[in-house]
Amino acid sequence: MRAVVLDAPGPPEALRIRELAVPEPRPGWVLVRIKSFGINRSELHTRLGLAQGVTFPRVLGIEATGVVAAAPGGEFEVGQQVAAMMGGMGRTFDGGYAEFTNVPATQVIAFRSELDWATLGAIPEMLQTAHGSLTVGLDAQRGQTLLIRGGTSSVGMAAAILAKDRGLAVLSTTRRTDRVGALEAIGVDHVLIDDGDVAAQARAIVPDGVDAAIELVGTNTLPDTLRATAVHGVVCFTGMLSNQWTVADFYPIEYIPSGVRLTAYGGDAADLPTDVLQAYLDAVAAGRLTVPIHRTYALDEIPQAHADMEHGRATGKLVVLP
Repeated sequence: MRAVVLDAPGPPEALRIRELAVPEPRPGWVLVRIKSFGINRSELHTRLGLAQGVTFPRVLGIEATGVVAAAPGGEFEVGQQVAAMMGGMGRTFDGGYAEFTNVPATQVIAFRSELDWATLGAIPEMLQTAHGSLTVGLDAQRGQTLLIRGGTSSVGMAAAILAKDRGLAVLSTTRRTDRVGALEAIGVDHVLIDDGDVAAQARAIVPDGVDAAIELVGTNTLPDTLRATAVHGVVCFTGMLSNQWTVADFYPIEYIPSGVRLTAYGGDAADLPTDVLQAYLDAVAAGRLTVPIHRTYALDEIPQAHADMEHGRATGKLVVLP
């Protein structure tokens, strides 16, 4: 099979295509013939040498969609449509940047859909993170106001789509004026140009502060996001597009405004229930919800996909069709 291998951290060109043997699944594992997969920020962190616990050489990729090629334990039927993600994929064992991947059955989610594979490949990790941030992280409720910091990322756009479907008013940020239209097209109520002082812009719209916020940029913008949030409002730290995710000399009384609540979300395959995935796929097929895809790539274009992600060229998800 063809696979994209990273021998050691490096630039996008360090991702090289090689011929590898198709993995042999043992009981409890599932061999998936990959039809598509999304590119994720955590894979950029691995390529840059920022991820913990990764061994090399490694086939990257924390998610993939396709069909079951073999399941010795009988957990799934051959030919069944599935998504696989997280749990060490592309970090401690080879992941989705290939024509096949071999993963534990506990990380595989079955679904049924006639959507094209590019659309299907964009969804699993993006949906898991956006849905988990809104539900587990924020317990977002109809009628609330939500601020999404890092709005043109794939998770930011998916969170906006889900939040609007849940009846929330959405404020979403971008640093670029040419991306305002992309956010308005998915239903964002107020697009804020991120000039570093989003709190002032948000409070001009919602004087008491937003009820909830998803922080996707990192700890460099987190204090401003906290200032945009109302007393008893919740900020969920979910992403670090800036590659900044720690707070030096953290003193909570100084750092967190009084009465504002700070939490975090980081999920796994088990945090995307089958019914949530299926309901989203059905809503997309019915035209009620959309999937924010920036562009698709062939397997040998992965260095370009990584460069596009690293330099912030994408509005939405990057998807590979091997």
